[in-house]
Amino acid sequence: MTERQALTQARRVVVKVGSSSLTSSDGGIAPDRIALLVDALANLRASGKEVVLISSGAVAAGYPRLGLPSRPRDLAGQQAAASVGQGLLMAQYGEQFGRHGLTTGQVLLTVDDLTRLSSYRNATRTLGRLLQLGVVPVVNENDTVATHEIRFGDNDRLGALVAQAVRSDVLVLLSDVDALYTAHPSSPDAARIARVPDIDELDVDTSRGGSHVGTGGMTTKLQAAQIATSVGIPTLLAAADQAARALAGDPEIGTWFDPAGKRRPRRLLWLAHASHVRGRLLLDHGAVSALAHRGASLLAAGVTAVEGDFAAGDPVELVGPDGRIVGRGLVAFSSEELPAMLGKKTAELAETLGAQYEREVVHRDQLMLNRRRA
Repeated sequence: MTERQALTQARRVVVKVGSSSLTSSDGGIAPDRIALLVDALANLRASGKEVVLISSGAVAAGYPRLGLPSRPRDLAGQQAAASVGQGLLMAQYGEQFGRHGLTTGQVLLTVDDLTRLSSYRNATRTLGRLLQLGVVPVVNENDTVATHEIRFGDNDRLGALVAQAVRSDVLVLLSDVDALYTAHPSSPDAARIARVPDIDELDVDTSRGGSHVGTGGMTTKLQAAQIATSVGIPTLLAAADQAARALAGDPEIGTWFDPAGKRRPRRLLWLAHASHVRGRLLLDHGAVSALAHRGASLLAAGVTAVEGDFAAGDPVELVGPDGRIVGRGLVAFSSEELPAMLGKKTAELAETLGAQYEREVVHRDQLMLNRRRA
């Protein structure tokens, strides 16, 4: 099976589209662009595939209606524009998908929704149920309540995280960027890269910024592709105005990123890429080796220091003696309990602190290790 056949044979596809692909040059929704995109997505549905759409465009759609001359720079202005624009955007999607007999459902997410395990599970259940009911979920960041400190900032990363949450077979990133190039796209010798076998080995110019109506750029798209491919989800980057050909698997369109990792349980995907760590555990060489090479759990004997303020069950980073982040895990003890346990063997913990401490600090089933390059 060729790499593009993975797209044509996929059962579930997550498609992310950027603001600049949905709006006119002076701002505001461009119905013809939305219609073109929806036609391509409806063709996917007609072929038996499930589709989740990650759509930017709320702020870009809203600020002209508010009489603003350009996209607001302040957070309150962006939230006001998103409040107005989200309804306009969904009305267009409802109308355009309705032409094909399809129903849409709006799902607005914040970083908290995907970084807290309980709300992450709720989000995945909602998305799963919508798909079961034959609805096309239209997902966007909830810009009306997000803050500078707690937000995705662009929908590329959101698309990758949602692709993991719904166990998508492929992630498709559509924007005004038609592909990844060997040099800056304005360079006369720049050539399209049709396929990237290993995104970690890339060495290209990604300095091109996002459009004046969007927030992303090539860097954020590569970050999204790295998140998705690291857990076994191949990713396609293509131009939105070529969506039909891209989604049909045309090898002449866009850049395909091969999956680099194997599929993992959904809980571990959340732990690796969506969770917000509450602290850090510093490990000795022996503990790092046991985790990386023997698939072992983390024991107190291998922990040398504790940083942060966290409770039992919180996500924490695991850091080796060289400062490299080894991975993440759900810790079994709080930051108040752990200092008294450091360096002690399991039997010693039971003898000095009680039988309830005779267990792993992080069980191997609650670990997500980083993929280390050779």
